[in-house]
Amino acid sequence: MAVWALGINHHTAPLDLRGRFAFALDQIAPTLHGLRDSLSSASGRHPGVETAIISTCNRTEIYCAAEAPALDHTLDWLAHSGGVSPALLRSHSDSLENSLVARHAFRVASGLDSMVLGEAQILGQMKDAVRAAEGAGALGTTLNQLFQRSFAVAKEVRTSTDIGAHSISMAAAAVRLAGQLFEDLTKIRVLFVGAGEMIELCTTHFAAKTPQQITIANRTLERGEKLATRFGGEVMRLADLPDHLHEFDAVISCTASTLPIIGLGAVERALKKRRHRPIFMVDLAVPRDIEPEVKQLEDVYLYTVDDLASVVQTAQAHRQAAVAQAEAIIDAGVQSFVHWMELRSPAAQNGGVVPLIQQLNSQADEWRALEIARAKKRLAKGEDIETVLEALSRGLTQKMLHGTMAELRAGDAEARAQTAQAVSRLFLRSHSKNGL
Repeated sequence: MAVWALGINHHTAPLDLRGRFAFALDQIAPTLHGLRDSLSSASGRHPGVETAIISTCNRTEIYCAAEAPALDHTLDWLAHSGGVSPALLRSHSDSLENSLVARHAFRVASGLDSMVLGEAQILGQMKDAVRAAEGAGALGTTLNQLFQRSFAVAKEVRTSTDIGAHSISMAAAAVRLAGQLFEDLTKIRVLFVGAGEMIELCTTHFAAKTPQQITIANRTLERGEKLATRFGGEVMRLADLPDHLHEFDAVISCTASTLPIIGLGAVERALKKRRHRPIFMVDLAVPRDIEPEVKQLEDVYLYTVDDLASVVQTAQAHRQAAVAQAEAIIDAGVQSFVHWMELRSPAAQNGGVVPLIQQLNSQADEWRALEIARAKKRLAKGEDIETVLEALSRGLTQKMLHGTMAELRAGDAEARAQTAQAVSRLFLRSHSKNGL
């Protein structure tokens, strides 16, 4: 199987271009079906192609596995879905194959490729994407192995290194910027637009500063009320936002809308009613929730996810020492995945490696079953358990070493020397923690 990935992210593409390729979680399944159908029809490709899509504020990435790579076709399909030319998308995207795909997925899951180094939110987003791919029937053995190993590597990175220490999240960065504009955050009124995970995180950070008022504006009042109740806030219908925008000093927005929901005209009217008292605005949505022209208004301080990059960078130096440790863990994970892929290759199958492994496992199971049966009989007769365990372990050892001992004693000197080298390599080396 070949594995390939194609993606755009905050390193390669500007915010507005990323917005063209943002897929809501409920769009993932039909999008995957469309991608698989397209790949299957290309050059008579095998219909068993595996696909998964990760789409967040900072990245949209397609992961695929099939008998042969199809990067160009995948790029053409994604360009068409976003309404841009393949040439434009190619200039702002990364294309990866095989081991490079594994390395990238492991780094993303571990938070090493995030705007906020070491942030943990991306791991949950990747798990959501994998569940969506599973639900769509698009995830096969190869991609499942890739993602499960990426989750395991991410867990080891987070438990074995300080990569996530001193992390400044987007939400914390927004609070920091608001504190630079307003002298006292306890006197401001804050409006949160949306009720998803990012808004919940932002509300938590702002609520810790005990602002004068917290209001949640959302399309469905029920979900907005649930979040507002947690923080002693109020709730508002999204449709009523333009009429009340002037009441708020800070506006934090992150919805799944495909079009801006706060326009230039609405903000201009709000400023007039505020007599040009400043408004702090943060647009964490991709695509944008707030029209980009709003940033040009004199009394508006508008920040996007990309604008927050410089703020979160201030804590990066504290974690750089842990990056080398994390990369070493990722290297070991990549080697393990590549080895797993090699064992599944036609060359390994035709060379008898996999059948030999199966035969070894079968023989070992047969010996184990035989010795356990003998041990149970002796225990049933009332023999001492320590004596029975000793006999069981001795019986297994003798069976496993019988062939090796016979080879070491047989043949000429050269054959025995070759056997001795093989025995030393197989039985006398130290065990690795990173084995399959």
